[in-house]
Amino acid sequence: MIVGISGSPRRQATEYVLLESLKMLEEFDFDTQIFTVRGKKIGFCQHCDYCLTGETCAIDDDMQNLYFLLRDAEALILATPVYNGGISAQLKAVMDRCRALVAADSSFFRYKIGMAIAVGGDRMGGQELALQQIHTFYILNGILPVSGGFFGANIGSTFWSKDSLDGVKSDKEGFRSLKMTIKEFVKSLNIIKAEDRKRVLSSD
Repeated sequence: MIVGISGSPRRQATEYVLLESLKMLEEFDFDTQIFTVRGKKIGFCQHCDYCLTGETCAIDDDMQNLYFLLRDAEALILATPVYNGGISAQLKAVMDRCRALVAADSSFFRYKIGMAIAVGGDRMGGQELALQQIHTFYILNGILPVSGGFFGANIGSTFWSKDSLDGVKSDKEGFRSLKMTIKEFVKSLNIIKAEDRKRVLSSD
């Protein structure tokens, strides 16, 4: 199962692109789920360290629903609008609150696959920095980051929305980068599945 997380507080370009990416993955017979921060109550991590002994987060809010989805996820897609040259505050809060999962189980995210999408109102508004922030989260938590490869999607998928839904829909280069990244994402997922099958067969 693949979980897509939209870090936008609006139902506009970022959520649209994430939904399109999940549709592409469903064509490869993957089960998908979306979680959006829009309309959700997600508090900031307070570094209270309750999760180090309580095996859960002390804050009881909508992150509990995301925790449930992440437990069954084989892979993640984090999608963010670009705010001030980086990820949204809402997505950063989600990342920080995942500390509770890792505190309870240090291997919680290990070997899951991750890809990233960044949508900016300007052509070069900070999309690459936003992707790097997401990849840093992946690396720190043992998630294997996937890019789309050379010549169009070196770090992941980037879009120029011109601050509108119509703008992102018309961004042909953005969708090219998305298709490239999805292709590599699927390859990585299939490799992991093949390795899992080998381990099961060898243990019989």
